[in-house]
Amino acid sequence: MYYFMDIETFRNYCLSKKGVTEELPFGPDTLVFKVMGKMFALAGLDEVPLTVNLKCDPDHTLELRETYGSHILPGYHMNKKHWNSLILDGYLEKTLVLELIDHSYDLVVQSLTKKLQQELQNLQ
Repeated sequence: MYYFMDIETFRNYCLSKKGVTEELPFGPDTLVFKVMGKMFALAGLDEVPLTVNLKCDPDHTLELRETYGSHILPGYHMNKKHWNSLILDGYLEKTLVLELIDHSYDLVVQSLTKKLQQELQNLQ
């Protein structure tokens, strides 16, 4: 099933994850989601259709780009090896988008120091 994800759905899903905060560090047009202070997702608030950047395992980034063509691209203004831009225009399945948000979050959590990982685990 294909799905047009809006900014509120994307935002709510990101914020539902443990230890996540939202900020506007790059100005009013780019919403950034961080886990324990490290970025895992960005959304362009003025983009139509909604475009988001998510961190991705380098081996998986190329596979996704080849499979989904113009809907998953190298991360705009990001390290192209580690970030993808997703165009949420209804082509990508909802389950895929949610899995990629989870994947991005998990990658960042795994890169946290042991101390920060422990602090995250202890959050309610």
